[in-house]
Amino acid sequence: MNAAAPAKPLAGWRVLVPRGGKWGDAVAATLRGFGAVPVIAPLINFAGAEDPQALENALRELAEGRFDWVVITSATTVDVLTSQGTRVPDSTRIAAVGETTAAALGLAGYRVDFVPSSDNSARGLVKEWPASEIRGRVLIPQSDIAEPTLVAGLSKLGFAVEYVTAYRTVGVPVTPEVAADVASGRIRAVLVTSGSVARQVASQLAPLPEETVVACIGPRTAFDARAAGLPVHVIAEERSADSLIAALIEYVEAE
Repeated sequence: MNAAAPAKPLAGWRVLVPRGGKWGDAVAATLRGFGAVPVIAPLINFAGAEDPQALENALRELAEGRFDWVVITSATTVDVLTSQGTRVPDSTRIAAVGETTAAALGLAGYRVDFVPSSDNSARGLVKEWPASEIRGRVLIPQSDIAEPTLVAGLSKLGFAVEYVTAYRTVGVPVTPEVAADVASGRIRAVLVTSGSVARQVASQLAPLPEETVVACIGPRTAFDARAAGLPVHVIAEERSADSLIAALIEYVEAE
């Protein structure tokens, strides 16, 4: 007679996944593998820039080789580049704020010349920027709500920095069913993947039940979650979905 299979670490846990698309589907599949019941409820979405002409002009300058560097901070910015058919010439080097963004660039056919090795954040990128590569103009296409960390940091290093809004981040209302499941404690964990997600959780779902576990995808997101008034129980060491789920499992197993 075969021995019973060991219980999966997240068996019985309903987990809110705050982003949809390929990312949400992949996270949901991983959670199911550990026994959880994922609830995909996108809390943010992305819309076109309010000034599309400014973005078009900046991307045209980029394609013409008038920037020494372009810094990409999210997979959403990669989507903007591809949707605009943007070509980055060989004379312009590309920096990615982290491995996830670098992977998205690679999948889209762009090379990546620099990624911070230890801290996948704007601060980490500025801190680890090679001293021998501080020169010329740099373009930073970002969300409309991006913090000024990157622009200020690279300007302080000595770059001529140009920022342009690549897209807008907008909140998405959750369904009444999801809100009720959170309020009742039926959803036992909420994944928080960015400051904008944290703010939506706080505005739409707070106050959370005391037993609800809030899991954040890194120290910066944890800081933003606390600033939004959320409790933080789990902080992933790395800014990746796998690290976030691993941290949640570690927390659950330690209970």
